[in-house]
Amino acid sequence: MYYSIKNTLEPSTPEQINSSRTKYVAVLTSLEWLENRDDFDMGIEMDIDLSSVNSTKAEVNYDSLTGTFSLPDREDISKPNINFAFALDEKGIVFIDDNGFVEKTVARIISTKRWAVPSLERFIYDFLEQIVVRDQTLLAEFDKELDALESEILHGGEDDPSLRVSRIRSDLRDLRIHYEQLLDLGQELEENENNFFSKKNTRYFHLFTQRVSRLHDIATSLRDYSIQIRELYQSQLDKKQNRIMTLLTVITSIFMPLTLIAGWYGMNFKYMPELEHEAAYPIVIAVSIVIVIVCLIFFKKKKWL
Repeated sequence: MYYSIKNTLEPSTPEQINSSRTKYVAVLTSLEWLENRDDFDMGIEMDIDLSSVNSTKAEVNYDSLTGTFSLPDREDISKPNINFAFALDEKGIVFIDDNGFVEKTVARIISTKRWAVPSLERFIYDFLEQIVVRDQTLLAEFDKELDALESEILHGGEDDPSLRVSRIRSDLRDLRIHYEQLLDLGQELEENENNFFSKKNTRYFHLFTQRVSRLHDIATSLRDYSIQIRELYQSQLDKKQNRIMTLLTVITSIFMPLTLIAGWYGMNFKYMPELEHEAAYPIVIAVSIVIVIVCLIFFKKKKWL
């Protein structure tokens, strides 16, 4: 697909693009790029293998700017990334995409954007904005879920949240790396080394890098929060174990003197006067009860119960 950048993106043809001075956007598959790359006169031999793309980056060439995008799937960040490439010069930008992501993004821009002052820089800015448009909401959802997990831990929930916290932390790590790469890309565009962009329009890229920087800071903060929640759960687990050990110690301490009495009078000595005494049995019961009561009072005062 070919588009001319006017007040919006207008469908066009290669012939119209080549004969016009209007900036353009082209969305091609890998095969279409190999067949038509000479038509764009960018002076590059870029053989695209989208399966090997693993990062978002931009590279400055003599008369073009090329690069790749590797985007986490916002619906499920653990899924494989969405990969595509691009090449641009002062005349326009070409996307090489085999999965349809760019075409969907361009369609959203067409349906939502109207430009008073059309430019290649403004289109690129809007395209980059579409990549992170839902991220503020996504990070807010992570924050809300972490808050719920923290509240559940503090209220003594029995479910182990470690697996879910670990997944959130992993997703936030992937997003943070992605934002760092977008920052590098935005700074490369803002640098404008080849003077492809109007100097007054590079402010769009500065705005984008500022927004991504804020998202990066939020993702970093939430990842630290997830680590704190894991530590909180571990501390609550330790408290429970300590309470159990305290209870077991108290029970052992209460029954230790009773065990001594039982062991003492379980000895098979012939001359034990208590064995012949009529009140010996109830006396031992009463002494045992008194020992238990005294131990309980003592432990209560020490706040061990």
